[in-house]
Amino acid sequence: MQSLWQTYQRKKTLRTNRVSSLPIVILMPHSACNCRCVMCDIWKSNDNIQQLNEADVEELLASLQKLHTKQVVMSGGEALLNKNFFDLCTLLKKQKIRITLLSTGILLSKYAHQLAEQVDDIIISLDGDEEIHNLIRNIPAAFSKLQAGVHAVRELQPSYKISARTVIQKMNFRKWPAIIETAKQLNLNSISFLPADVSSEAFNRSIPWGIDKQSEVMILKEELNDLREIIESIIDKNADDIDAGFISESRDKLRNIYYYYAALYGLNDFPFKSCNAPWVSAVIEADGTLRPCFFHSPMGNVKKNSLGELLNSKEAMAFRASLKDNQNEICKKCVCYLNLSPWVNPAAIN
Repeated sequence: MQSLWQTYQRKKTLRTNRVSSLPIVILMPHSACNCRCVMCDIWKSNDNIQQLNEADVEELLASLQKLHTKQVVMSGGEALLNKNFFDLCTLLKKQKIRITLLSTGILLSKYAHQLAEQVDDIIISLDGDEEIHNLIRNIPAAFSKLQAGVHAVRELQPSYKISARTVIQKMNFRKWPAIIETAKQLNLNSISFLPADVSSEAFNRSIPWGIDKQSEVMILKEELNDLREIIESIIDKNADDIDAGFISESRDKLRNIYYYYAALYGLNDFPFKSCNAPWVSAVIEADGTLRPCFFHSPMGNVKKNSLGELLNSKEAMAFRASLKDNQNEICKKCVCYLNLSPWVNPAAIN
């Protein structure tokens, strides 16, 4: 249960822009990735490995305790490439922090026993049926390895929560219904969808993509009507999946994927969103770089200053005070946003 005092601290953070409670922290334990996806450039720096070690996480523990962190999301790259991944989990578990793993799924079979024991839930990347998934992941047998990994964890814990996240883009939007059926065949708990980020410097882009690279991922302008028809068909034929929460997005949020791509061509405004990620979460990259979210500029490095000091520096507080999520250009085009109520305990979300 979340105490009234913790709720008060989170409300105070939103009101004052001074972080006194940080319920969610995203850690990137390893900088490399074991896939070579067209919509992401993380793998292009696989020769320049950065990773967090036990000492780094131990340094964070005091700040996490003081800030009442309830959930750590292990992201990447691929977090399981860090050979000390489960030692990091042990440190976090001692503080009763819930751990979610975002994963390509390639290594789930290898570490099934440890995952079942030390990680609370897993979100895998699923890009299509077997053919499309392998094409987008751009490595041999990506789908079969993911499938085997899901089965290995479920054999140990049949009720273990494994969900999927899919980036809807040029290469897979026509296969959207097949993606939903594939998620069911894998016996996943749920699946969520978001459009591809083609405009930011996130995902290891030193500079934003140019038009040529964007066109490899963006749904073409002349394909937008097809995208809209596919979304409406899913809303009609998969109504039960939406109502039951198997498809995580509401009908309006599914439609917003069309509006997002249409906005890239200037056909409408970007969908309205309400996001409080910089007030309720933070991203710590494999080299210690701290960001308010995946998309905004760094606020410092936790290997040089404490998490609390960086979050409540004059610069960080001024950033939050000035941030208007539907006016800021980065926020307007954001594909992945968070709006966590002060009353909701992320550790209690199933």
